[in-house]
Amino acid sequence: MAARANKVIWITGASSGLGRSLALALAAKGNHVIASARNRQQLDRLTELDANIIPIECDITDEVSLEAAIRRIAKGSLHLDQVILNAGNCEYLDFPEPDWSAARRVMEINYFGTLNCVKAALPLLRQASDRAHIVAIASQVTAAPFPRAEAYGASKAAMQYFFDSLRIDLATEGIDVSVVNPGFVDTPLTRKNDFDMPFLMDADQAARRIVRNLESRPRSYSFPLRLSVLLALSKLMPGLWQKMLAPKNDYRSTESNRGTGE
Repeated sequence: MAARANKVIWITGASSGLGRSLALALAAKGNHVIASARNRQQLDRLTELDANIIPIECDITDEVSLEAAIRRIAKGSLHLDQVILNAGNCEYLDFPEPDWSAARRVMEINYFGTLNCVKAALPLLRQASDRAHIVAIASQVTAAPFPRAEAYGASKAAMQYFFDSLRIDLATEGIDVSVVNPGFVDTPLTRKNDFDMPFLMDADQAARRIVRNLESRPRSYSFPLRLSVLLALSKLMPGLWQKMLAPKNDYRSTESNRGTGE
């Protein structure tokens, strides 16, 4: 299905990184992009770059904030054609004494926050004149176990299952659901990582790939392929995968490396 210009698209986590690049790429195609995030200053800069971008400050974990955002969206448009659920965060668990509460914080944003957006957006998606489209930005981290990634990986795995099931339930309503699994993308969040990131990709390049591939509305899209092939090793030879990673990761004397999201 070819992409249609002048769509009304809501993108969460759009103030920086991949979300920002997606907002600019889709606005450049003539779409009306509603860019939401917690950082209003960064959102305003997006609007200065493209008048097709409408900034809305919003915290997806806050029910009151999200309801206010949806009311603003509804005032500007009686429908949504597409929602790209990109907002997320990452915190690592540092053993032998991890901060276990990090798992709850990450799940609250990545999983429950994303579900909050689905609930809020569905009434407007159902008003689209053509088939509406929900896009969830998950991660290739779910393809293989990584050290310290328990919280982040679990949240993205939960997202994948939820949206795979949601696709079935919404099929009769004419709403398509796609799950996008990026590899390592150069963003303010990933720049905090203290480990090698194979096949690291520029955010604008990643956004172009996503926009292009979403035109066919795939059930899932993972990239880059080279990383997908590498991660397949974890399933073919799980023992070797563990030996490759475990000896290199003794974090007993390092500080927690936390992301800030959006």
